[in-house]
Amino acid sequence: MQAERSTVDPSEVAKFEAMAAEWWDPNGKFKPLHMLNPCRLDYITSQIAGEFDRDLTVPLPFAGLRILDIGCGGGLLCEPMARLGADVVGADAAARNIPVAQVHAEQSGLQIDYRHTTAEDMAAAGEQFDIVLNMEVVEHVSDPLAYLTACRELLKPGGLHLCSTINRNPKSYMMAIIGAEYVMRWLPKGTHEWSKFITPDELFDLMRQAGLNPVDRKGYVFNPITWTWSISDRDLSVNYVTAALKP
Repeated sequence: MQAERSTVDPSEVAKFEAMAAEWWDPNGKFKPLHMLNPCRLDYITSQIAGEFDRDLTVPLPFAGLRILDIGCGGGLLCEPMARLGADVVGADAAARNIPVAQVHAEQSGLQIDYRHTTAEDMAAAGEQFDIVLNMEVVEHVSDPLAYLTACRELLKPGGLHLCSTINRNPKSYMMAIIGAEYVMRWLPKGTHEWSKFITPDELFDLMRQAGLNPVDRKGYVFNPITWTWSISDRDLSVNYVTAALKP
């Protein structure tokens, strides 16, 4: 069920399907995402609260908001968004991820609409969301501009697009590939292709071409001493996250 203009890269999908069963193992192949998730959620929730004037101290602050997590994997972001009251759709091109996400959501008592589909197919069907979460996906697609254009089409006017990826420079090669895949063995070898990494300036330019208005970017910085991640205004040298609006 992929549209002819799909930006899905079958070889990239195969990598993540092979790891599907391990999504919720904090010490498994997705350990880096489990470690990063609190930092990601801090940025996501603060951006949504700021843009939609929501008070994060009240119960269900995201009630009434429709959120799409494209490339949702096992649901590591979908579940926190659902707990905050949002109407959540999780979509992934890797079919094996969906039942893993569905079972975990059921076990957690959460109602989340998980679908095996693509951004392009959802856009063609006229789906609309207040927020699109696009986390660690753009470096895995075959055509980033077409993919980001589909993400923009999925947003309501004034909607918020949150996108994180990996910078392209010698440091990111050493950290995200040599360090994460070969030294720490956090990820299987070949998970990332350095040539597909995108610099912050390149991503902002692609977003503008796709019809989005970039409004913010921050870095995710890993501290090897405390083994924690933090958000940085200045250091976008490896992992980073951006916010953009649909006019």
